[in-house]
Amino acid sequence: MRKSFLLLFTVFIQLVTIAQVSPKDDDVIKILAIGNSFSEDGIENYLHDLGSNTGKKMVIGNLYIGGAPLSLHVTNANENAEKYQYRKTGLDGKKMTTKDVSISQALSDENWDYISFQQASPLSGKYDVVMKSLPELVSYVRAKVSPETQFVYHQTWAYQHDSDHKGFANYDRDQLTMYKAIADVSKKVSKLGDFKYIIPAGTAIQNARTSSMGDTFTRDGYHLQLDYGRFTAACTWYEKIFGEDVRKNSYKPEKVTELQAKIAKEAAHKAIKKPYKVSKVKL
Repeated sequence: MRKSFLLLFTVFIQLVTIAQVSPKDDDVIKILAIGNSFSEDGIENYLHDLGSNTGKKMVIGNLYIGGAPLSLHVTNANENAEKYQYRKTGLDGKKMTTKDVSISQALSDENWDYISFQQASPLSGKYDVVMKSLPELVSYVRAKVSPETQFVYHQTWAYQHDSDHKGFANYDRDQLTMYKAIADVSKKVSKLGDFKYIIPAGTAIQNARTSSMGDTFTRDGYHLQLDYGRFTAACTWYEKIFGEDVRKNSYKPEKVTELQAKIAKEAAHKAIKKPYKVSKVKL
């Protein structure tokens, strides 16, 4: 009898604890990416500004290891390895980086609304490789966050047509082959049942490449161009997370022209409408 009471009491305390850290207890949207430089390109720049421009309160975190694939995140999770740069943008928009942080430490730092998962770019169009690690990482994270925390999958982008990245060989050094493979993987991931949203940044970048700006959205053949390239990805995140037409958001970065901003927003909007297919941007 005493053991049963203690068990019930323990369960009760656990439920109360979970309830106390519900991400819906406040009006702040908190996003954490378990990622690499592609999550840096996607959420560390301009997403907070887009939100602030429409009165959104946001906290954004990125667990960063350059080039990290899902398999490395699984290893680090299982070993509780303190190997990440934890890059955090606070409510006020100020950025802070803490070194030597583990996944579990970052997960407990905030009552996150969204946790983002992504594959390393050379492997992002390889479904079998993704599935060797993604389910285990998802299970690990789910056990450590509120049941109300939702998961998203960050669809990355294909390389520039003349990229010298060695991983481009996985797709016969062909941009559309790489894009289609990435889109196909993200579509399959969307059907797993673990993810609230797919963030179609890869489709947004591919859409933007059909505009008058052409294939200019990376700075080195694979990482996004610092201004309008990153802004395109941020616009995609904004519209998907908040469900608001980003074309109606007046914010644009200082170094982005009016035309570039229109192209970025239109490309993102079309990607939300059709996340696995290229839509032409006639600007």
